[in-house]
Amino acid sequence: MSKIAYDLSLIKGFAFDVDGVLSAETIPLHPNGEPCRTVNIKDGYALQLAVRKGYEVAIITGGRTEAVRKRFEGLGIRHIYIGAGIKTLPFEEWKNSTGLKPEEILYMGDDIPDYEVMQQVGLPCCPADAAPEIKAIAAYISPCKGGYGCGRDVLEQVMKAQGTWLGADAFGW
Repeated sequence: MSKIAYDLSLIKGFAFDVDGVLSAETIPLHPNGEPCRTVNIKDGYALQLAVRKGYEVAIITGGRTEAVRKRFEGLGIRHIYIGAGIKTLPFEEWKNSTGLKPEEILYMGDDIPDYEVMQQVGLPCCPADAAPEIKAIAAYISPCKGGYGCGRDVLEQVMKAQGTWLGADAFGW
């Protein structure tokens, strides 16, 4: 049974911020100044499964490191927007290229740069440690912190509700 108060059968696409959502909000810096991110393996499993099951998945981040692109390309995600200072622009591009309607999209963000996009989707979600302004507009607040399984939380709930979570093809990468 889902904890999300939304008709999950409508969801066909997922869009995620990275820093503070799919990566913890504290980022160590490499000696060369490059930010290093953590990633959650269970988030990764759920993301690649969603792609394999035919969901549209997008990554929209203000971060500019190629490591982020490599990580999510490795999970099969085709729509990766890095360096997105204003997230509504890549969001509109993704939405238009996939033909998704707002009510078919779950977006998960954690901070002010995500605010405008969250207002444009049917199911705005955030991690437990999101900014107060984001929590105020989220239809669902995951009990998980950013970088600690909040992506898996929402992906799993939607896919279970739609009967796409487990199956013969779920047992592998």
